[in-house]
Amino acid sequence: MMKRRSTPYGRDMPSSTTKDEEVEWEMRPGGMLVQKRIDKSSDVVPVPNLRLRIAFGALRYEISASSQSTFGELKKVLTAETGLQPGDQRLIFRGKERENGEYLDMCGVKDRSKVMLVEDPASIERRANEMRRKAKIQTAHRAISDVCLEVDKLAEQVSAIEKSISNGVKVPEVQITTLIEMLMRQAIKLENISAEGDASAQKSLQGKRVQKCVETLDAMKISNAKVKPVVVTTKWETFDPPPTTAKWEFFD
Repeated sequence: MMKRRSTPYGRDMPSSTTKDEEVEWEMRPGGMLVQKRIDKSSDVVPVPNLRLRIAFGALRYEISASSQSTFGELKKVLTAETGLQPGDQRLIFRGKERENGEYLDMCGVKDRSKVMLVEDPASIERRANEMRRKAKIQTAHRAISDVCLEVDKLAEQVSAIEKSISNGVKVPEVQITTLIEMLMRQAIKLENISAEGDASAQKSLQGKRVQKCVETLDAMKISNAKVKPVVVTTKWETFDPPPTTAKWEFFD
């Protein structure tokens, strides 16, 4: 239905508005008459932010979240606070575990509501296994390091004996045999160390060092047997004692 409406200039202007919707006009600074704009954004109700109290064991957190957020989005926010990945979190509200797709407002979450955070039992078990694995690796590294220090000392003795034999000096065989026994003890220690990853590579390296030292000593035993002992003779010069005459004194 068309109707005419008077303007401030005294002329009628056609209008297609109904009684429920009438056009309002406004005068611009330049004298132009235009239809008044209606800010419809003022009719939009802002989404409220909620302050939530999170209980995680003995720890307490307070975070802000939109009332239209999901529990899955809330878990992402909690990751920054707790360090737990979203998949390792369980959120409980009003005695019930909430799914990731559930909305806070639809579940009755309000400002200052309390939400309980529980770590997934499978996550706890994974973390415990990881801690045990790391502790095992550290123990292996320390044990291998101790063996390495001992092998370093024994290797120096092997080099000293090898140098002596090369210079033609015969070495007591018991000295070579003792060194071999000491090296074999270190080899047994290495065998008893449970290692993996980088520690396993270090264990293998030290095992090869021990084996090389033992093989060197076995070869030196043969070379040492061929070395003739050096006999040192000393020529002594003798001197005749000077003649002595005793002068006797007589007494009456």
